[in-house]
Amino acid sequence: MAGEKRINIAIAGLGNCASSLIQGIYYYSDAQRLADAIGLMHQEMGGYKPEHIKVVAAFDIDKRKVGKDVSEAIFEPPNCTKVFFDDIPKQDVKVEMGKVLDGLSEHMKNYEDKYTFLLSDEKELEKEDIVSILKERDVDVLLNYLPVGSEQATKFYAECALEANVAFINNIPVFVASDKEWASRFKEKNIPILGDDIKSQVGATIVHRTLTDLFKKRGVKLDKTYQLNMGGNTDFLNMLNRERLQSKKISKTEAVQAVAAKRLDDENIHIGPSDYVPWLKDNKICFIRMEGRLFGDVPMNIELRLSVEDSPNSAGVVIDAIRCAKIALDRNIGGPLLGPSSYFFKHPPVQYTDSEAYEKVEEFLRG
Repeated sequence: MAGEKRINIAIAGLGNCASSLIQGIYYYSDAQRLADAIGLMHQEMGGYKPEHIKVVAAFDIDKRKVGKDVSEAIFEPPNCTKVFFDDIPKQDVKVEMGKVLDGLSEHMKNYEDKYTFLLSDEKELEKEDIVSILKERDVDVLLNYLPVGSEQATKFYAECALEANVAFINNIPVFVASDKEWASRFKEKNIPILGDDIKSQVGATIVHRTLTDLFKKRGVKLDKTYQLNMGGNTDFLNMLNRERLQSKKISKTEAVQAVAAKRLDDENIHIGPSDYVPWLKDNKICFIRMEGRLFGDVPMNIELRLSVEDSPNSAGVVIDAIRCAKIALDRNIGGPLLGPSSYFFKHPPVQYTDSEAYEKVEEFLRG
């Protein structure tokens, strides 16, 4: 790692998104790739480059990953994301057995598909074990990459972050940063938190929000809209259990409602994961339809199809969220980071428009 700059991170859930993030850390350690900045929103933030991020701890529950070095585990099944950089040096960091709780949906335990989970039979770590690891390894930031619906497990790791005085980034739609009680706990301990539910670089939510904002600014009345998503990774397999989808639907729907000129009635807006198609692997297909009325009350509609590799799309945002968390630690700033959370996440504590959120991130970086 270059110079004395360093951000020590721990990861809960070493799936496709973590794989893309770690690949990206080393992909952009090349000076020319960093200079080209393809896929990066910021080359440098507060003096931190991607190469300054170092994985020092990782937790998972799949027996194909637990016990292996992080450099190997990120390429193990059920991970199926695109490999864009495979020359990952050995990390000398063993993947530890995490706490299961609700981190594994019942329907996935015996799902006969090579992309499902194989639950490790190793003993689960308890809170005191994880807190000890976070402290001993001088972790700056703990990333939550657990499956959608892992409410108990997410709050378990948030508790670990609080007890270890570690910044917390909640990439999934369990409401922690946007929950007043949790937010106040991080504020009281002066620990930064960002969340909830990562908003990809050019994903379904940001595209849908941009078009909704366009309708508002151009005087078009939005009457009805839907967003349908499908993919073949374990995230979509997990979400076949509709009971785990409540917070996901709320997160995605509110992200669009927040920028509409007038809130749509519930029957006129449908947003959420739709189906699991195994051969799509980590490719996510999104269909958006928007029906509206323009000048003279004349009807119009837009139909859009978006195809994107899901996990690199996420990692391109998380790599900035990590650096914002570290900058907050350096500046002794705790609690929810409102501007960065609004720009990087679907369900932040405060919803700004994307242009407002962008400006607030730039203001935050300028100090």
